[in-house]
Amino acid sequence: MFGDLFEEECSRVSYNQHGKGKTRLKTKALEPPAPREFTKLSGIGNQGGTCYLNSLLQTLHFTPEFREALFSLGPEELGSLEDKDKPDAKVRIIPLQLQRLFAQLLLLDQEAASTADLTDSFGWSSDEEDFLDLTVAVKNVSGLEEALWNTYVEEEVFDCDNLYHCGTCDRLVKAAKSAKLRNLPPFLTVSLLRFNFDFVKCERYKETSCYTFPLRINLKPFCEQSELDDLEYMYDLFSVIIHKGGCYGGHYHVYIKDVDHLGNWQFQEEKSKPDLNLKDLESEGEIDDPLMILKAILLQEESNLIPVDQLGQKLLKKIGISWNKKYRKQHGPLRKFLQLHSQLFLLSSDGSTVSLLKNCVLQAEFSFQRNDPQVFKTLTSESPGLNDRTSCPHWFDINDSKVQPIKEKDIEQQFQGRESAYMLFYRKSQLQRPPEARANPRYRVPCHLLNEMDAANIELQRKRAEYDSTNNEFELRLHVGPHYHFLNGALHPVSQTESVWDLSFDKRKTLGDLRQSVFQLLDFWEGDMVLSTAKCLPAGLHVYQTLDGDDLTLCEIEIADEEDIFVWNGVEVGGIQIPTGSDCEPLLLNVLHLATSSEGEKCQQLTESPQVFPSNAEVGSVFTALAIPVGAIFLSSTECTNEGWTAIPQEDWRKTFREQGLTNGSFVLIQDSSNSNNSLLTKQGEWITTVNETNWIQVKNLCQSESEEELVKIPATANTVVFDIRIKAIKELKLMKELAENSCLRPIDRDGKLLCPVPDHCTLKETELRIESSLGLCPGKAPTSSQLFLFFAVGSHIQPGTEMEIIVEETITVRDCLKIMLEKLGLPGDSWHLRKTDWCYEAGEPLHEEDATLKELMIYSGDTLLLIEGKLPPPGFLKVPIWWYQPHGCAGPWRSHQDQTNGPPPQGGVWGASATQGAPGDTYAEASLSYLGDIEISDDATLAELKSQAMTLPSVSEFFIPSPAFLRAWTVESKRPSRLLRINQQQLREYKLGRRTEICLEPLQKEENLGPQDVLLRIQRRLPGERAYGPPVDLVWDTALGWTASTLQRRVADCCSLPVEKIEIAKYFPEKFEWLPVSSWSQQTTKRKKKKKQENLQGAPYYLKDGDTIGIKNLLVEDDGDFSTDRDDAGKEKQKQLALGGRKSQEVLRGQSSSVVSGAELPGRPQRPEASLSIHVGSFR
Repeated sequence: MFGDLFEEECSRVSYNQHGKGKTRLKTKALEPPAPREFTKLSGIGNQGGTCYLNSLLQTLHFTPEFREALFSLGPEELGSLEDKDKPDAKVRIIPLQLQRLFAQLLLLDQEAASTADLTDSFGWSSDEEDFLDLTVAVKNVSGLEEALWNTYVEEEVFDCDNLYHCGTCDRLVKAAKSAKLRNLPPFLTVSLLRFNFDFVKCERYKETSCYTFPLRINLKPFCEQSELDDLEYMYDLFSVIIHKGGCYGGHYHVYIKDVDHLGNWQFQEEKSKPDLNLKDLESEGEIDDPLMILKAILLQEESNLIPVDQLGQKLLKKIGISWNKKYRKQHGPLRKFLQLHSQLFLLSSDGSTVSLLKNCVLQAEFSFQRNDPQVFKTLTSESPGLNDRTSCPHWFDINDSKVQPIKEKDIEQQFQGRESAYMLFYRKSQLQRPPEARANPRYRVPCHLLNEMDAANIELQRKRAEYDSTNNEFELRLHVGPHYHFLNGALHPVSQTESVWDLSFDKRKTLGDLRQSVFQLLDFWEGDMVLSTAKCLPAGLHVYQTLDGDDLTLCEIEIADEEDIFVWNGVEVGGIQIPTGSDCEPLLLNVLHLATSSEGEKCQQLTESPQVFPSNAEVGSVFTALAIPVGAIFLSSTECTNEGWTAIPQEDWRKTFREQGLTNGSFVLIQDSSNSNNSLLTKQGEWITTVNETNWIQVKNLCQSESEEELVKIPATANTVVFDIRIKAIKELKLMKELAENSCLRPIDRDGKLLCPVPDHCTLKETELRIESSLGLCPGKAPTSSQLFLFFAVGSHIQPGTEMEIIVEETITVRDCLKIMLEKLGLPGDSWHLRKTDWCYEAGEPLHEEDATLKELMIYSGDTLLLIEGKLPPPGFLKVPIWWYQPHGCAGPWRSHQDQTNGPPPQGGVWGASATQGAPGDTYAEASLSYLGDIEISDDATLAELKSQAMTLPSVSEFFIPSPAFLRAWTVESKRPSRLLRINQQQLREYKLGRRTEICLEPLQKEENLGPQDVLLRIQRRLPGERAYGPPVDLVWDTALGWTASTLQRRVADCCSLPVEKIEIAKYFPEKFEWLPVSSWSQQTTKRKKKKKQENLQGAPYYLKDGDTIGIKNLLVEDDGDFSTDRDDAGKEKQKQLALGGRKSQEVLRGQSSSVVSGAELPGRPQRPEASLSIHVGSFR
């Protein structure tokens, strides 16, 4: 039926990297089905959309009477599967496949059975005359008993004006109508009508309201005959099919009571979930380990399953800091961290939920059990109360292939919500099971199926053993210590044939087993044997960590496939004590230096030699290794080109090669100090040997010391170090040598302003200084790599060159930086804040996070900060101006005392504004915004909380507002309402309001709850025979079916109770005083591509959104195409006059300016001094 849609892959390929950096493709055998979990029950695999079928099949399987009746059918009734292909054979394939499926669910040791054979054989319908299906309503009903009472107890009485016509006496008579249950079946199926149709919105929806149902129900009040004993009417719930999702999609699973106790109903009590004290974790330093924290949180969940978003919230609640702030920098995003640790955490396919793997749960619980054995208890058959099986029903949640035990009280969670009960199955309480069926899955199973399942279990065990043997064996490379010697900082083999041995080993065995195997393999070994991990590097073999713990498995000590193991005595190799560990990992570097002639003198020939250095050695040790006196060191991570060299300042020579970022293959250029007049750096591919071939940098003396020269030119190239330029400038300017320790170079722009000092250790290229630039030699040291040089000034209007300067650490907070600046300016008080300057040198956004460091806020050297008077709201808070908005023409009951007395508006602040595109209000009347005041609110607060806080303003008390639900909120732009804020429970942060947003509130006549796809429009009906419209009315349009003209027309027609073909609608553009008819244009095609345009009213030419005004014309009364009014004509005429008047005033102004005396100048806006702008254009290919 489904073809090869559900076929599984026959092999898997894994990509494993081993020590030598090679990639090996490894084909693994097909993994056999996993065995049953601790519940000892089998699930059913989902073939794709078969979750409802799986739930029904499990319900039938856990109905013992049905299962045994099916097993009682023999070959006489059903035939045999071996004869299904014979033309004359009568074989009933589906019941035979159903028998095999039930036998697999009972006896086959696998986690999930497959229904592929069953679904391929579909084509018959099951006979269910023993089951009675009752369909009951859910809408406006509190539970099952009320629904049955309404259907089978309450009578519908026909009297008064609603008499019943009797067919016997042929007249109207009083009568009563009711329904009763006549015969009760052994099993009762109840279907809940969760899915309904909304005739207003013309769409389906799911009822998620609370609907209760009992575990035991008495049907006697609903039956026609009630003289029997009460036990005859008692039914017990034994299965609940649950639907999770909406009416257009979702997932089914089932809660089932194990009547025969076939499964292992065993799980922890609530107190077995250890309530970890995170303070203890913190004292032990384990709070820095996210694995410990996440495992602790998941262990406290009853099902060890939690949504990923909720996991992040619980983490924040537990340790007081979010994942992003605590762990993201080191471990990445939370979902990625969970994926990388798949050996501990199990993510769902869509990444929405996470749980602990079973073995991890048991290990974690065992650790807590050791600490407190009384805390960990399980519900076993020996526990009190479980010997009485009837008093403790065994319920399981079967979700396709997953089976989990649940408690009976968990059923109450399925009364309501998106995950709620869909079908109920009851069985008569008098139905008793024979004692021999208790905990006996082989009961009443036919012999041929028993033999088939036994053989299948033996085959499964064989395949699992083969799979474990194949997939748990990996290759190790043994490097034998006596066949190696230590040379040039690394180990090298003496003989390739005897130094390396290959060994295949089971990774589930212990380190002691590995050591014993190596002893047997190397029969010549004498003395102690130490096994250490090693790795083949470009410099040779390097030993890292000694393996300890003979009782640990290779997996536990994290030995990988193709691992290199060094076998030695743990002390020396060939009489030499070797360094071990990652700190002293050898690096193979390419060292460039001038060669030495036969007479011992340095020549201009550059030589390259490979050298091995420990990664924790100091960079300065390169001089000792080459027997060169102190000089200059240049580094390059790739190759010896003129572009990639970086000079190392002398104070950094004590740093290690690793701290300088060097790796294998990096280049090191050494220049002898005796050769300082010549440069080893290249220019256009040739070696520079004389100063005449270089360019120059101009240095101006700006120190207090007197000098014979004011400025000098220093020869330099793009790779010349700033320190060398500064020292040579001091010498040529003949200044005091003390300035060498307390001076710096600062670029001078074309306006003469001194810019930020350049660091001594950088080259001209790194500082982005051009050759022939001007630098100023100034007193004071340049900021270090961890410091910032900042300009600052008071006020928002400053002139370049008037700023003050300061050097601070980049780790200083904004609050401390502000305090230092205020002290330097001598300004008192704490009502100040800092702002950055934007690109046009004006005050920009304030620095709100006062506890953040300058580095975190991306403040760089050379930036200008402004001190502005006024205190900012606390971090995470918004200061929001609130306005009152009530469009004229929209009648509402909320009128203030001042409105009733025609007094001034509250607070005296009024904006008069005509209704505009996207703004609510009457198209023909002026709307006004009245200022109410400012509120300070957290951006974590919801929109409903903002409305509540706004109602506390003194000006709002003038109005009669029952609750915040009677207020509609809009953002304010250009002194007009703009964007509708629709969801009351949504946080303000999610609206992305910004710190300058203003909000206006509009009163409503009733509460409003707009959905995410609802659009609020103002509709106005055109008055017949007049060029005018009636008052506006709010219309809510559900756009779930699309933003098309046809759906909008249908919605408007329904609201006006008019035929859709007898109305015409148009959108109003008040800024143009124009109406644009709304019609379908989906059949229009473009001339170029001949392709249909997509119909969407959100796009051009309508740009429809919340608050737009829609005009309605009744074609039954008038059928002309004119939507305009007299006011529109007047508005267009006024716009034309304004445009004409503007052109005339410009002509007059030009005429006046031409008659001015030539020597005079018109007063103009003062301009700021121009600043130079450098634009670097790269090559993009």
